[in-house]
Amino acid sequence: MDSAGQDINLNSPNKGLLSDIITDVPVDTAVAAHTPAVEGLTEAEEEELRAELAKVEEEIVTLRQVLAAKERHCGELKRKLGLSALDGLKQNLSKSWHDVQVSTAYTKTSEKLGEWNEKVTQSDLYKKTQETLSQAGQKTSAALSTMGSAISRKLGDMRNSATFKSFEDRVGTIKSKVVGGRENGSDNFPSPAESGDKPLPDRTPF
Repeated sequence: MDSAGQDINLNSPNKGLLSDIITDVPVDTAVAAHTPAVEGLTEAEEEELRAELAKVEEEIVTLRQVLAAKERHCGELKRKLGLSALDGLKQNLSKSWHDVQVSTAYTKTSEKLGEWNEKVTQSDLYKKTQETLSQAGQKTSAALSTMGSAISRKLGDMRNSATFKSFEDRVGTIKSKVVGGRENGSDNFPSPAESGDKPLPDRTPF
């Protein structure tokens, strides 16, 4: 067996030879860290892009640090002013809704809905439906008016009928008797003289 196969056995006395051989091989760190250039780019262009990328990443880190500092300062100012998190949330929602309203997508959607609404209201089907509903409303109003007139006329005929007048006269007579009796203090009860009763004879004791 060769020395490479013997090095796999941990109990072999030559187990460290393979690691020594690998360690002795020189490694170029610059070549290992350098990735192959993108096809179509020269080495100079690649280096320029990498430098620009490093600069942008550094700016991003700086901006994040500045943003964190600004947020802390903003929180301190709100705490001193007595503003709660709910007030901040309302303000953020209001600002977000304003941003949505002024956005291009919202504007285009509103314009599209306006166009659809105009097309629907100007269509023949919409006009026919509106006319049908209007006619139905007019017919319903006319029917209710006719019904009310018929009921009023019927009640007038009933009041002018002989039966109703006779009933009304009786009610008026009873009412006048009750009122007259109360005014005289007799409650309209017949007196003994009117009832025809004779007074009882006096009986003297023996």
